[in-house]
Amino acid sequence: MQVIKKMNMKNIYKILSSIFIIFFLVGCDEDFSDNNEFAKNIAPPSNVSASFDITQDNTGLVTITPTGEGAISFVIDYGDGSPVSSSIKSGGNVKHTFKEGNHTIKVTATGLNNLTTTADVSLIVSFNAPENLQVTIENDTNVSKKVNVTATADWATVFDFISGEAGADPVTANIGETASFTYKEAGTYTVKVVARGAAIATTEYSQEFEVTAILAPTVSAPTPPSRQSSTVVSIFSDAYTSVADVNMNPDWGQMWQGSGYNELDLNGDKITHYSKISYQGVQYAKTDMSSMEYLHIDAWTANLNQLKTFLIREPGDANPREVAVVKELKKDEWTSLDIPLTEWTSQGITLGDLFQFKFEGVDQWAQADVFLDNIYFWKDNPVGLPIYFDKEEPFSGVGGASFEISKDPDNSSNNTGKVTNGGNDWETAELILDNPIKIVQGGNNAYSVKIYNPTADTHELMMKLEQSDDNEYIELKQNFSSKGWNTLIFDFSTVTAQAWPNPGGAWDGTADFKKLVFFIDGGKQDTGTYHLDDIELFISGSSTVTPGTLISSFEDAGSLSGFDGGAQEIIDNPDTSGNSSDKVLKLVKNSGQTWGGHKFTVTDKFKLDSEGKLRVKVWSPRVGLNFMMKFEDAVGWPNTTATAEVTATSTVANQWEVLTYDFSGASSSVEWYNLVMFMDNGTMGDGSSNFTIYIDDITQY
Repeated sequence: MQVIKKMNMKNIYKILSSIFIIFFLVGCDEDFSDNNEFAKNIAPPSNVSASFDITQDNTGLVTITPTGEGAISFVIDYGDGSPVSSSIKSGGNVKHTFKEGNHTIKVTATGLNNLTTTADVSLIVSFNAPENLQVTIENDTNVSKKVNVTATADWATVFDFISGEAGADPVTANIGETASFTYKEAGTYTVKVVARGAAIATTEYSQEFEVTAILAPTVSAPTPPSRQSSTVVSIFSDAYTSVADVNMNPDWGQMWQGSGYNELDLNGDKITHYSKISYQGVQYAKTDMSSMEYLHIDAWTANLNQLKTFLIREPGDANPREVAVVKELKKDEWTSLDIPLTEWTSQGITLGDLFQFKFEGVDQWAQADVFLDNIYFWKDNPVGLPIYFDKEEPFSGVGGASFEISKDPDNSSNNTGKVTNGGNDWETAELILDNPIKIVQGGNNAYSVKIYNPTADTHELMMKLEQSDDNEYIELKQNFSSKGWNTLIFDFSTVTAQAWPNPGGAWDGTADFKKLVFFIDGGKQDTGTYHLDDIELFISGSSTVTPGTLISSFEDAGSLSGFDGGAQEIIDNPDTSGNSSDKVLKLVKNSGQTWGGHKFTVTDKFKLDSEGKLRVKVWSPRVGLNFMMKFEDAVGWPNTTATAEVTATSTVANQWEVLTYDFSGASSSVEWYNLVMFMDNGTMGDGSSNFTIYIDDITQY
């Protein structure tokens, strides 16, 4: 019971804190607008107007409902000398009695940060019956079965459109403006327009009107997201490069049933059109889709109820050659389908040799049309830490900054995130995370970030975490001044209060943050180009495998040994330019054996099944030094039963660089416990500076 009380008190505290924060945001407009980048992205309300309703009793009583995008409240100036209205909440209205005449209503909308927009809206109040009613009725050019109606009349305030569809309510609009109505079915309807003002008498207009259906899309399907090339296999899409030999209309004999094929070009967007679909084939080069997780299809139809999709593989073994999945389609709009491939594989088909689709209309054989776009297989590629920019992480530049995946200025084989400031105050590089950054009170909340400085000037990097479930914001800043790569540590365990837009707000030390933001020289109008890399949980001296983090940063010794001439020791970093670590591992190859080297043993096996690559910071005295990394099982030499080795070669001398090793082909069934390191394997060392290197931050990813 005591625990429940504590939880309730905490919830009450959070509610009170939220109320305070809302009060702060709305009330403290000066600080809000002047001191934070967030305020710069707030726009004043837009599309400000008002709709009217008027009593038909010769009193001039009008109900005014103000509208506006981004508005929190409104004030109405009636334009007749009477006091302005009190504040009206969004969605509310106010009543006011007007004298006969033409009035100009001023609607002032207030949004966040107390930004306002004022608009003039004309109002006619007359006790005469409306005259000279003019009506325009048109089918919408983009939305199927939607009708737009405009009416003007002397002495009228508003008009009602009566659609003629059974059970439908009238649609009301200000005189001179547009009323819209979407019908359930196309056809001819008796429609009526009633113009009315303050008078009891009204004026009507009616006619027969044919409502038409749009039989083809007028807008493109939703743009597919940017995906890493290894996570998508496209068959038909302008967004991705498609596989070879795609034929969207092989001759399978369906045309004799009346089915047809065309390609719709919608402002440069190519869309496949299957008319009166019975069955329709698609063929492409045989492709292994077994690593993919979903099939995406965008479908537009005016009259097809369901789409039946077959996956077809090359004939061979006893597995089914083709199986189908049926999905419902929405009418008159794009239906975006992301179908798990398990819906096909659970029926027995394998995905290693797919080469065809077949599409069918269900229960509407050769009767309905469908338009298809963005047909591709894909797999999830969740964005989260660690970030090495090998997943093409989709950071975006905001506030004037630009972002792109680039190459390490010191190592062309290494991807980085390049940020270019445009000279504005608060420019950012931002990333929405699928896997949030978890800050836990009392836990390890330290994160390391590498940033490349093109000069030796001092700059500031701010790391900010946003979008928690409780809308919390925390941030830390670090200076960097070394030319080249700098490694910065941000320990969020040191944060005791929230940052903007909740400055000084309560912070209990625990939250999951879904947005990562970096500011380089925030608040300064500086330009410059920088590179980010290796954004990861910082584990000092770890000798166990933490997925996606350091195996060791050599802040302590770990389990190290040398053999046959190999010697090693932890020393102070002799060159902090490009690597700001305090401690590094010194390796020396003395005379002994040509295979002399060093061994690093962990207590928890290396998980090569999930993280098959290594990155190692290496300082070499010469270009062309070969540095081999070799995994061995737990038995150890000479009784080792399994090994996997990769060699990388230094490309610079007397400076730090990152060498990468790809072990993705190593067996995942072996329990790898030893990492053995060789300097110029096959060459006898002599213990000189020519056979002395430094390494740091062995990272598995």
